Amino acid sequence: MFAGRIAGCRASWKLYSFHMSIMILQNKSAIIYGGAGSMGAAVAIALAGAGAKVFLTGRNIEPVQKVVNHILETGGKAEAGQVDATIEAEVSRHIDEVKQKSGSIDISFNAVGVDVVMNIPLAEMSVADYVDPITKTMQTRFLTAKAAAKIMIAQQSGVILTLTATPGGIGYPYTGGFAPACCAVENLCKNLASELGIYGIRVVNIRSGGSPDSSVFKTAIDHDPEAMKTVIGGMEADTMTKKLPSMTDIANVAVFSASDMAAKITGVTVDVTGGTTSGLNYRVAPVPAKT
Repeated sequence: MFAGRIAGCRASWKLYSFHMSIMILQNKSAIIYGGAGSMGAAVAIALAGAGAKVFLTGRNIEPVQKVVNHILETGGKAEAGQVDATIEAEVSRHIDEVKQKSGSIDISFNAVGVDVVMNIPLAEMSVADYVDPITKTMQTRFLTAKAAAKIMIAQQSGVILTLTATPGGIGYPYTGGFAPACCAVENLCKNLASELGIYGIRVVNIRSGGSPDSSVFKTAIDHDPEAMKTVIGGMEADTMTKKLPSMTDIANVAVFSASDMAAKITGVTVDVTGGTTSGLNYRVAPVPAKT
């Protein structure tokens, strides 16, 4: 969900094209905040593939435009906008522009990256390193959800999607301020859903187990492949499926959650961790096949 301090390199989002035989998001408009990041791009491409017109934003317009160009080249509908999603005035200006162009705001998804310091014991971490990711994460998520909610209340419909990771559902050592940020986002999802449901608005959170094909993982692998082999192996062992979710897995869940097929799903976290948050799965090993 959040880019660590190793962030900067972006994954090859062109790999995450999404194709659907049924356009379940036809005529829907979606705003993606942090649209140039690997997860933002993957979800944007998936939503566009399902028929939605996607409005991608980012603080820097050039990488956002690259994702938009890819969507346009593959037959989708997309526009790029320069928005700092931590500034209320910029979020409000942009969402009003989108509303004027499209007539509605049907889907809002915030994938803005936040720097996180991890792999340090909490007892040795500074207050700033612990608190900053929580504050920055909640600031942008609250601002974009609030802006979407105002328009969605008036139109009596809409879906707000959020994204967290495994520490949102289970104790996870050495994750610093990332873990409480995930928990806070999941709580925001529940509270928003409880307040907005009477207006026909759904709020769904997606909890990812970490995708090895995301930019954060790819950068770390390039930096230290042997160490990351051990890290990813441990994460895979923690899952029930012994496989981590790919970017496409997360994007598929986003498409479903935003569609009318999920019309009665709200106020919950859809867990896409392969079962990591439900059990101590590293203790389970495959039984050798009989010959």
